[in-house]
Amino acid sequence: MTPILLNPPSVEPISLAQAKAWLRVTGADEDDLIAGLVVAARTLVETVTRTALLAQTWRVVLDAWPADGLRVPLAPFRSVVALRTLAADGAEQIVPASSYVVDASPAEARVRFLVAPAQPGRSVAGAEMDLVVGFAAAPEEVPEPLRHAVRLLLARWYEQRGDAGTDSAAERLPGAVAALLAPYRRVRLS
Repeated sequence: MTPILLNPPSVEPISLAQAKAWLRVTGADEDDLIAGLVVAARTLVETVTRTALLAQTWRVVLDAWPADGLRVPLAPFRSVVALRTLAADGAEQIVPASSYVVDASPAEARVRFLVAPAQPGRSVAGAEMDLVVGFAAAPEEVPEPLRHAVRLLLARWYEQRGDAGTDSAAERLPGAVAALLAPYRRVRLS
């Protein structure tokens, strides 16, 4: 199962103006740097928690459709955009929405087939599922502890700018950030 990002979030959990206010920066000279740090901080928060903060569209590529349906590997689940089966020549066949149901649990959504979809005409990457995941569409709807973790990472990276030592302590997630993220971390037992 390979997830591919199709459409990243259209906004970040904190705006450039909010980031600059947090950093107490008034000029525009470092706007690009600060905006990049916000994206990097959001990405790290999403990686550590294994959750998407803001609505984004992903494609999950499978070799074939599992007979018992499939578990959506990304969270929090928002919606299925489309399921497709690919023929040997690459032609796409849309799986009708009437042939499956979605258990839309935000934490672990599942797709169950009512009617078995056609199996792919190729043995590798023959089935695709496009879906939307994310806590919210608007930044203010993202849980505040996650937004604050983004702010803390932003401030740390802005102040240190890579000049910290190369010891393992500098590479660890700061304790306050780890504590903020802990309740939102998705763990996998299998």
